[in-house]
Amino acid sequence: MTSNTTSSVYWFNWRVLLCAIWVLITATFSFILIWTYEALRKSNQDNGETQKETAGSLHEDDTWRPSFKGIHPAWLLAFRLVAFFVLLTLLIVATFVDGGSIFYYYTQWTFTLITIYFGIGSVLSMHGCYLYHKRVSGDKVDNVELDAEQGSYEGAVCEETSNTAAKNPECAQAQGLSAAQPAGTWGYVFQIIFQMNAGAVLLTDCVFWFIIVPFLEIKDYNLSVLAINMHTINAVFLLADTAFNCLRFPCFRIAYFFLWTVIYVIFQWLVHAGVNVWWPYPFLDLSSSYAPLWYFSVALMHFPCYGVFALVIKLKHQAFSRWFPESYQCVR
Repeated sequence: MTSNTTSSVYWFNWRVLLCAIWVLITATFSFILIWTYEALRKSNQDNGETQKETAGSLHEDDTWRPSFKGIHPAWLLAFRLVAFFVLLTLLIVATFVDGGSIFYYYTQWTFTLITIYFGIGSVLSMHGCYLYHKRVSGDKVDNVELDAEQGSYEGAVCEETSNTAAKNPECAQAQGLSAAQPAGTWGYVFQIIFQMNAGAVLLTDCVFWFIIVPFLEIKDYNLSVLAINMHTINAVFLLADTAFNCLRFPCFRIAYFFLWTVIYVIFQWLVHAGVNVWWPYPFLDLSSSYAPLWYFSVALMHFPCYGVFALVIKLKHQAFSRWFPESYQCVR
């Protein structure tokens, strides 16, 4: 701790002002993206334009449907349940070993977020398994008769591509796209948390392995097995779920990733304004003359972290649609 964070001198200076400007610009940019795209999607739903696709559109079965037709939704449910309980167990153990102070770190915030993601995903997959069971039983779900063998909605035969089909109600029904059934609130919450995790997990793991670990190695500090696991298994579970889910990845939702970090930074500022405690990460310390540069650099890191995951999604669509053209069913 280099200075008293509760003193007015610490906060009223050009460094804090510049860092505050970075945070304000980031928050404003995020709110503009959310207002522009989410408001458009909500407007289309309010006007009854359920068939019209927008950048933020999500179908109900996108949250629980596996990426391949031959895979039963119960397998995705089983994986999400395992991931949820493993992550929850690690979080409880870490809290028991190191105390509640671990939630002082961005890592634990993100780890909690990904645990919540798999918890919500498990519940949505349970609901999806129920719908799938009704489908193969030949019953009607929400007054839409479904084909039992193909696992798709009945409709006219369509020769269009999946992108065209997503815009055409008849083609959407023929190819199994539930265009008439947009996702509910929890479906969108689930997708948003997925995209927040996409950037946050990469950010925390990259900072840990490429910045913090080399610094600790210089100090001859031995990392605990628990710390290594918490900065590895989160990415493994998220990438595995990404490979086998059908969630879309609209790039404008990087805004939520930015806001997640902004909320953490503001939380740290409020804590340090009231209590003179150490900073969880040295680059957050506002007493350094390099603080504005550090804050700006971390903000810029959000783009490659989120971009890498977006690239992973794109490569997934290209590879799976090429290798398994008949069974791959995610909207591209």
